[in-house]
Amino acid sequence: MFGDSVPVAFVMVSDRAAGRAFYEGVLGLAHEAADEFGDFFRFGAGRLRLTAMPGFTGGEHPVLGWQVADIAAAAAALKARGVALTLYPGMGQDADGIWTAPGGSARVAWFKDPDGNVLSLNQIG
Repeated sequence: MFGDSVPVAFVMVSDRAAGRAFYEGVLGLAHEAADEFGDFFRFGAGRLRLTAMPGFTGGEHPVLGWQVADIAAAAAALKARGVALTLYPGMGQDADGIWTAPGGSARVAWFKDPDGNVLSLNQIG
């Protein structure tokens, strides 16, 4: 039914200007449109909608992620742009903040946007 439709992911932000600066300036997403409630960005084949919600604070679980070919390079690029990867006690992440699943089937790194939304990088295999 929706296989050919354009998916839209929604991320709430309390500070619209800071959110736009992060997603556009730091993560490099192309800004496509805005209205009185938020901003749209190109997000692969889909769209990301940042919706302004005064007083919003991000939760503990990832809300958005990117599957990348080289997680170490992507993590280094984030760090070069001033983004700190999140280290979770007891997870066994490496010095770069990357966790490897048992058996090496996936590698994951987490980071946060200015509102505390948890974002992730993922490399399969």
